[in-house]
Amino acid sequence: MNINLGYLPGCIGRIAQLHAEFYAAATGFGVDFEAKVAKGLSDFCVGYQEERDGLWLVMDGARIEGSIAIDGSHHAEHGAHLRWFITSDQTRGTGMGTQLLLAALQFCASRSYKKVYLWTFDELPAARHLYEKHGFQLTRTQRGTQWGREVNEQLYVRLTSD
Repeated sequence: MNINLGYLPGCIGRIAQLHAEFYAAATGFGVDFEAKVAKGLSDFCVGYQEERDGLWLVMDGARIEGSIAIDGSHHAEHGAHLRWFITSDQTRGTGMGTQLLLAALQFCASRSYKKVYLWTFDELPAARHLYEKHGFQLTRTQRGTQWGREVNEQLYVRLTSD
C-alpha cells in the first residue's frame, strides 16, 4: 500500500462509500450522512487549490482504501480543517491511518498553518486516541445532528508551534 496526494477519478465516490459503510455499521448513520460526505467532498474537490489544500489517498494497487484531507480555505480565520479521515476495514490497524494523519499534519506545518481542527463525536474511541496521541485536544462538546442523528459532537484542535 502507498499514499497518493491529490484527486483521482472515482475518489469522491469511493471515499463516500468508505464513510457510509463504516458509519452505518458502527453508528447507524444512513443516507443523510452519506449525502453530507459526498456533497462536502465534491465541493472541496471542485474548489481544491494545491498550494492551500491537501487530499491523501491510501492506495492498494488501483483501489482507494483510505483518505484524509486538509481544507485550508479558512486557515487564517479558523485554522485548517482536517476532514474525511477514514480507512477501510482491510487497512485499519496497519498503520496507514497514522501515516495519513502525519502527512496531513506535515502539510499544515509546511504551510505554516497555526491551527488544525476537526469535528467528530464521542462514539469513536480509537479515533480519539489517535488524535490525542498527535497533539489534538478536545476543546468543545455539544449535542448536534449534523451527521443525521443526535450525537455528542466534539471539536478537537491542534495548535502548531512557530
